[in-house]
Amino acid sequence: MKKITDKAEEIVFGDREQTYGNPSKNLDMIAGLWSAYTGVALNAHDVCHMMMLLKIVRLKNNTLHEDTMIDVIGYTLLKERINESS
Repeated sequence: MKKITDKAEEIVFGDREQTYGNPSKNLDMIAGLWSAYTGVALNAHDVCHMMMLLKIVRLKNNTLHEDTMIDVIGYTLLKERINESS
């Protein structure tokens, strides 16, 4: 049985990039849209943090929901990928 960390790595380094493109570029584009919407300057790291917070709220309702835990790990891995791209 695969660990959730392995599943998150497969997603971040596998099909997601093929589907959505380079994660740094994608997260920067999201940050730009969110910045325009909120009037607050945000960056790719902020997007990861905010998505992690969304997932943490979901975990409060279902503390062992595997997909949500995988997503939290995935956004943490994306932060690492952003640092590698810089």
